[in-house]
Parts: sequence; C-alpha cells; structure tokens
Amino acid sequence: MEWMKKIIVIALIFTVLPFLSFAAEAEEHGEFNTVDYIFDHVNDSHEWHFLSFGDTHISIPLPVILHSKQSGWHIFLSSQLHHPEEGFPFKMANDGPNDGKIVELLADGSESVPFDISLTKTVLATIIVSLIMLFVLIKGARMTRKNPGKAPKGIQNVVEMLVIFVRDQIAKPFGGHQYKRLLPYLLTLFTFVLLANMIGLILPLGFNITGNIAVTFVLASITFLITTFNGNKHYWMHIVNPDVPIFMKVPVPLMPLIEFAGIFIKPIVLMIRLFANMLAGHMIISVLIALIFLMSSVLNPFVGAGISIISIVFSLFMIMLDLLVSFIQAYIFTLLSAMYFNMATDNGH
Repeated sequence: MEWMKKIIVIALIFTVLPFLSFAAEAEEHGEFNTVDYIFDHVNDSHEWHFLSFGDTHISIPLPVILHSKQSGWHIFLSSQLHHPEEGFPFKMANDGPNDGKIVELLADGSESVPFDISLTKTVLATIIVSLIMLFVLIKGARMTRKNPGKAPKGIQNVVEMLVIFVRDQIAKPFGGHQYKRLLPYLLTLFTFVLLANMIGLILPLGFNITGNIAVTFVLASITFLITTFNGNKHYWMHIVNPDVPIFMKVPVPLMPLIEFAGIFIKPIVLMIRLFANMLAGHMIISVLIALIFLMSSVLNPFVGAGISIISIVFSLFMIMLDLLVSFIQAYIFTLLSAMYFNMATDNGH
C-alpha cells in the first residue's frame, strides 16, 4: 500500500502545480489579476495548457473550425490566433461584447463573429473520458464473458463493482419495474459523470468537464428526452389533470401549470446542481492558490511564502473533499434520472 500512497501524494501535488505556474507567470509580469486568473482556469479554451515557466508555455494547440458568412469555412490551429501571419483575418477578442470569442476582421474595419464549432479543451476532454469509459466497460464485459463463474480480477473487478452498485443501489430501488431496460443508460451516465469529475480533479490536465454548463446541459437534456418520450398516459394525465381539489384547477389551472413547469424544472435542477458543485471545487482551489501571489503583490514575498503553506495544504484538502463530492454528484445525478424515469412509467395507484 506504500506505493499507492506515494502515487496519490504525487498526483495531488502535480494537480496543484498548474495553478502555481499560471499564477507565478502572471505575477512575474506584474499583471496578476485574481479574477482573470480564476476564470482563465475554470473556463473553456482553444488550447490545452499544462504549465508555464517564465516565457515558456507548455500547451497543445487545438483545431479551430469556423464558418464565416463572408469567407466560408476555415480550419486552423489555435496557435495562429496568438502568432498570426500577415493578413490573417481572425483574432481572439479581449474586450467589448465579444470578449473571449474569436472574431473576424472585415475589410471595412468592423468585426464579425463566425459560427464556431472548434475542438476546444472541454470537447477534447469529453472525448478522452468517453474513450476511457468505453475501453473500461467493453474490456470488463469481454473478460466476464471469457471467464464465466470465475472470481473477477483487474478491470473486470472494477466493472462488476460498478454494474452491481448501479443496479442494486440506483436502478432497482428507484427505476421502477422497467429498470432493466434503463440500466444501460444509467450505468453509462454514472460512469461518465464519475470519470469526468475525477479526471478534472486528480490529474494535472487542466480539465473542467462537468464544471462546464454546456456538458451538464447535454446530460440533463438526454434525461429529459428519455423521460418525456417514455411517459405513459398516467404520467401525462397527472400533469394535465392532477389529483388535487377542484379549486386548484378551476377557474385558474394553477396545479396543471405547476406540473407542466416541473417537466422542465427537473432537468434544469439536474444541470445546475452538477455544474455548480464541480465548478465551485475548482474555483475554491484557484482562489486558495491565487491568494499566495495576491499577498506577495499587495504585501511582500515573505507574506506570500507564509501563506503558500496554508494555501497548498487547504488546496490538497479541497481536492480530497472534491473526490468525495465527485462520487456523490455522480450518484445523485443518476439516482434522480432513475426516479424521473420511474415517475414517467409508473402505472399509478
């Protein structure tokens, strides 16, 4: 177990290193801004940034795919935005209403925002997590098929543990009589959210997958669509004509309106809960690290050095706490999805 402890400590330390390098670089140039530093870390970007040492940046430029109304489709690496050639029409806006967006410089001097479907850091991270999930689940299923009745080992052990947990603790108790039909989706959902949460925390990759509301919106939308299209007549009758006193339906259809709004409120709550919890964890760690360099700038480097010990210890504590939150949020998101499916397919009393 000693080697495992060493690996955990090294992973946690290297998780904090990107935060330290970003902030140190900003302070070196005398332009440290706490707000910019925090949001630069948690926001999406067109490059995969690892570390910075002085003027040396370790990052991977990602493909930018744009469609301009004036000049059609354009595909290039994001590094061209930072080191454009002469006559290159695109740039990253740093202020105004298009701040943070790629804009096209037109011949008349005005700016136009093209349609952007680039492979950003969050999209790349989502693809990586999906591939890892597919590899683990498919490999585990193949090993189970090859060794029926034998004690599981390796990846097979992890997969069987995941399947049994989702089946016995989520699908059966909360998914209703059709839980077997919904189990593949619930297992995929739980595994994806758990992996995305944990990879965004314990690996020094700069990923913030479920801390991006676009990702949680897509996940909640899938749950919403399955719930809506699986709904039976009892589900829709409860919405149109709920079993409440008549004065709550006539002359003002108060309860039907509330029930109808609930169709959309439920997935919105799912989306915001996961997004807010994971974003908060990343932001707290960013604030703790930024505090070191803020104190160095405002007071003096000795104060910053003293604060650094406290900040790093609390950052490591927050990472460990967020690992627990990662599991809890994956469990809650999957559990509530199972409950919504059950409510939509229940046959009533």
